[in-house]
Amino acid sequence: MTFIEQLRNRWQSADSLLCVGLDPDPAKFPDAFVDDEDALFLFCRDIVDATAEYACAFKPQIAYFAAHNGGEAALQRLIAHIDGTCPDIPVILDAKRGDIGSTAEQYAIEAFERFKADAITVNPYMGRDSVDPYLAYPDKGVILLCRTSNPGGSDLQFLEVDTPRGRMKLFEYVARTVAEDWNASGNC
Repeated sequence: MTFIEQLRNRWQSADSLLCVGLDPDPAKFPDAFVDDEDALFLFCRDIVDATAEYACAFKPQIAYFAAHNGGEAALQRLIAHIDGTCPDIPVILDAKRGDIGSTAEQYAIEAFERFKADAITVNPYMGRDSVDPYLAYPDKGVILLCRTSNPGGSDLQFLEVDTPRGRMKLFEYVARTVAEDWNASGNC
């Protein structure tokens, strides 16, 4: 089953559009997790278990894991836990990757083969060749950022640009390009 099919099925079965972000910051953990070397996994596992009934997707942010010793192993265990306890709920690896093609190939392997994510967030602002390695996995989802929520996102994303499709904001052009030109497999 493709990511898109899995997500649509989950929307319907859970009657929910709730995507649960998993951005574990040990400095903000409850006391029960202080000094526990397995805290990253346990904290997120408890959130997954408490919200699975309502979630249409889980979205672990890779930086919150990679910044800590043993964090990537905790992320692998967390995704395995999600797949084992609620296999109908897709996992979106929030990585916002964006790099040249050869490096993007490695990031795609990391996301889809190492971490077994069902989808990944990708930054398309380096162009199509930086996204192609993710699109090479047609059963996996590729969520391309167009407009971000941070205040500085408006610095560039709201620029008015002349495009082959007419004048529009940069983020609108990116969204249309992804939807109309890059989505051949229907996984964007």
